[in-house]
Amino acid sequence: MRKLVIKNLHVKTTEGKEILKGVFLEIKQNEIHVLMGPNGSGKSTLSQVIMGNPKYKITAGKMLFSKKNILNLTPDKRARLGLALSWQTPPAIKGIKLSDFVTKIGSKKVHMKEVDKLLEREVNVDFSGGERKISEIYQIASLNPKLVIFDEIDSGLDIKKIEQVAKIIKKEFVDLGVSILVITHSGDILNYLKPNITNIMVDGKIICRNKDFKKTLRVIKKYGYDKCKKCIAGSEE
Repeated sequence: MRKLVIKNLHVKTTEGKEILKGVFLEIKQNEIHVLMGPNGSGKSTLSQVIMGNPKYKITAGKMLFSKKNILNLTPDKRARLGLALSWQTPPAIKGIKLSDFVTKIGSKKVHMKEVDKLLEREVNVDFSGGERKISEIYQIASLNPKLVIFDEIDSGLDIKKIEQVAKIIKKEFVDLGVSILVITHSGDILNYLKPNITNIMVDGKIICRNKDFKKTLRVIKKYGYDKCKKCIAGSEE
């Protein structure tokens, strides 16, 4: 079975600041995982490290995808294995139409009615927040990924748009067996995606994981992440 396995991952910036302090995470094929935590806890850093961003230094740990050690692979090679990341703020690319861009980068033909009106426009130029998210999903789907990380895909969206984005993710990825890691602050998108596991990250570690995402959200909204610190299930393997 295809899966991402991270064991005791320690990561520093190139300046020497430790951000990830022993992360354990396992995402199996066709699973939806959620990663939540306070600002500065290391969530986005983990996504960047999974994709191979060179500004971070791995000091300890293992990272396997489909049983292959990926720690020494460049970002393009990780992408070819099937890893993909949706950016929090996708960049605008002037002078290139979205349709042409996807034709160049994509390996799979994707039909998304939600993106039809965007195809002849320049990539993300003057797109609304919702249009940028849909455009990003479309681009990633064209890569035919095996595991996708959505970093704050629901940020800045109203409930109606969050529901639309969640439905597209289910259709283009979840229903096709693609593994998903969703990083979110609000957690509103979880009501539509219904994740298998919710992981809580605090100070560079996943300190708690729970299958009941609704209960986890209730606790966080009522008590904040301090309550999660009492749950250490899954932080040690």
